[in-house]
Amino acid sequence: MDDLPAVWKATCRVFERAGVATLSLDDFRAHFELPFIGFYESHVPGVPIEQLEAWFHEAFSAEQDSVKPLAHAPQFLEFCRSKGLRCFVLSAIHPKHFALHLSKSGFAPYFEATYTGIWDKRKEIHQLITRHGIDPAQTLYIGDMEHDVETAHHAAIPACAVLTGFKGPEALKQTNPELLVEHLGELQTLMENTCMDPLAETNHASHAAQSPFPIPTVGALIHDQVGNVLMVRTHKWSDKWGIPGGKIQRGEASEEALRREIMEETGLAIENIAWVMVQDAINPPEFYRKAHFLLLNYTAQCAGDQPGVRLNEEAQAYCWVTPQEAKKMDLNQATRRLLETTHPTTKTSKEATHA
Repeated sequence: MDDLPAVWKATCRVFERAGVATLSLDDFRAHFELPFIGFYESHVPGVPIEQLEAWFHEAFSAEQDSVKPLAHAPQFLEFCRSKGLRCFVLSAIHPKHFALHLSKSGFAPYFEATYTGIWDKRKEIHQLITRHGIDPAQTLYIGDMEHDVETAHHAAIPACAVLTGFKGPEALKQTNPELLVEHLGELQTLMENTCMDPLAETNHASHAAQSPFPIPTVGALIHDQVGNVLMVRTHKWSDKWGIPGGKIQRGEASEEALRREIMEETGLAIENIAWVMVQDAINPPEFYRKAHFLLLNYTAQCAGDQPGVRLNEEAQAYCWVTPQEAKKMDLNQATRRLLETTHPTTKTSKEATHA
């Protein structure tokens, strides 16, 4: 379940009641940790944990309507059931909240057993393994935080870190998960393509062994009617800002792929497409795994007068800004090069004279 927004808002309410400054969503994702006692001690010292927990659960209960299944979660759980895979839950969430989530999602039949209210998962994982006769070598631990990877390794279980959650790739990579995927849909595809062994072609080194050739992609710097450009932010690019786009499908012309990808990712129809450049992106440091992309970059215009952006699950935020404002944002390298090419910085008269 995607409860990140609800947990963040509830935590902000706790901070307010404790009389300390709240955190932005980005700061919360950067600082939140499990076990959460350490997080509270760092940010709200001196308040008993029992009081903090009471405040949190009261606030979290008010945010329950925002908690929804993660993208690809229903399909992934159904896939696991169809393959006879045993599934378990090990979570810090309070049992009463978890019960509500199970009821809303209908996920209960997919799990053999669930363990909730576990503050330190490392203290429970061995008992879970013993109780259910689990072979660690034949098990995959899936989680979205450093503590999940640490718990998996504590029990000698391979860890799969997923980006659709509390932490981004930079934080998760530091814990050395055996596998790092963008979402559960990617994990399912890996399992389908590797005879149910997602680590067969994707080990600690990278996913690069999947394709011996560069991956052709298309992307566009999209302008609205007043000259602003569209920036999107994604977990798989280390939460940096960039342009929408994606892979070219077999038999698809590049501009056709561009129109399709932009529509899928933003809901926008585009026109006045113009070629700009091609970029090599060989193991870009911001990307969540090693890969070699050929980035076919374009500019385009929104069709229509009122561009209404509808993001799919691949991006988490968007904004319309001037090209010069965009250059001041935390951009991935390829987008920065594209902006500098299409909207070169204009020198002041003083700078031009000095040059």
